[in-house]
Amino acid sequence: MIFNIMENSKVKIGLEIHGYLKTKEKLFCNCKALRHSKKQDVKPNTNICPICAGYPGSKPMLPNKEAIKKVIQIGLMLGCNTNTIDDGEKLIWNRKHYRWPDLPKGYQNTISGAYSIPVVEDGKFEGVRIREAHLEEDPAQWDPKSGNIDYNRSGLPLIEIVTEPDFSNCEEVEKWINELLITLSYIRAIDKNAGIKADVNISTGGERVEIKNVSSINDIKNAINYEIKRQSKRNVERETRRYDNSLGKTISMRKKEEEADYQFIPDPDLPVLKITDKEVYRLKKELPESPKEKLEKLIKKHKINKEQAEILRRNFELVEFFEKVAKKTGPQFTLPWVTIELKRVLNYNEITLQETNINPKHFSKLLKMVKDEKITEKQAKETLNKFIPKSFDPEEKVEKKISDENKLEKIIDRILNKNKKAVEDYNSGDKNAINFLMGQVMKETKGRADSKKVIKILKEKISG
Repeated sequence: MIFNIMENSKVKIGLEIHGYLKTKEKLFCNCKALRHSKKQDVKPNTNICPICAGYPGSKPMLPNKEAIKKVIQIGLMLGCNTNTIDDGEKLIWNRKHYRWPDLPKGYQNTISGAYSIPVVEDGKFEGVRIREAHLEEDPAQWDPKSGNIDYNRSGLPLIEIVTEPDFSNCEEVEKWINELLITLSYIRAIDKNAGIKADVNISTGGERVEIKNVSSINDIKNAINYEIKRQSKRNVERETRRYDNSLGKTISMRKKEEEADYQFIPDPDLPVLKITDKEVYRLKKELPESPKEKLEKLIKKHKINKEQAEILRRNFELVEFFEKVAKKTGPQFTLPWVTIELKRVLNYNEITLQETNINPKHFSKLLKMVKDEKITEKQAKETLNKFIPKSFDPEEKVEKKISDENKLEKIIDRILNKNKKAVEDYNSGDKNAINFLMGQVMKETKGRADSKKVIKILKEKISG
């Protein structure tokens, strides 16, 4: 295989990861930060204003504070240094010029480019060096086939995370991006429904080639493999290419631009961004545990095996929910109810925990009622099904299980009289017949019968 032959001394891969910051508004205007996704379909050109549509004479508002905060927090999670005014650093908004239908103003506002200072830089995450991360606005969405342009996306706040070329194959890239997305989910920095895009820079020893706007991890892997194979067979020019997933190959777009080609100039309509050490310190204190710290805590403190702990730590909302409930009902008892039963309900309804209104207190009460043998597991599972979309106090609405043996005997007598064939089958050696009888008791009691006592009474009466 070529990819094994090229091992990995010559192959250098660097990434520029673009993600939509999770904010309520766009970067320089009050338009809502709505994005096309599977769960959020927005009609074209309905969420725009003169600023984000680039009308002549329109001026940008001050940049979105929440977007700036998110970039700093991302930098802290990636081990980067933040450039602050206390260090004498001035962060200047540049105009990055290029003529393309998706750019209504003819330039993009960005804290990047020639002579610029990024918001954060010089980090290291999962063994990969982070060159910088900067903030910029998204262009519009242009369909080259139809010529239609949708400005809803224009002006959305984007972060670009730039790595050094520290990767040597697609497996390393896939693993790193997955870990990056898990980590950023802990600070709710990126809108995961909107997805990410990556510009992938690849060199196999000669000129560097950039593959633009690859929009899924699977496509990133396939683009890398194709490009390594292509570059190994010919002399490579410095250029920009795109990946066509229908053809499974990269296609030339244009010769690679240099920074000078974009004619970066400071934007006179936007003030210098001044970040203080005090602000960085405050944001650092607000950071949650990292996924690695959470994994270690689950294993050492809660005594959860690594496989189950890994399931939990990959979902920040789920692991936070688990820890709140486990305080009341214990981690070992809580674990299957969260990782199996709660996930079952969420998957069935095709929603995430964040999209529901399940109160951890209600969930804890439900589990405590099971633990104290006030209700059956079947009752608890059925009640959990009803917690979507909003939970309720189970102590007020769930009937307690039937444990009184006199009541159970009367019910079981009726079941046995109606199902004499099942009794004969059991006495003839068909031990599964008792499960049928058990099911009939549960059906009549709507799942409220104490299962241990039911089995005990059934066996006694059938034997007698």
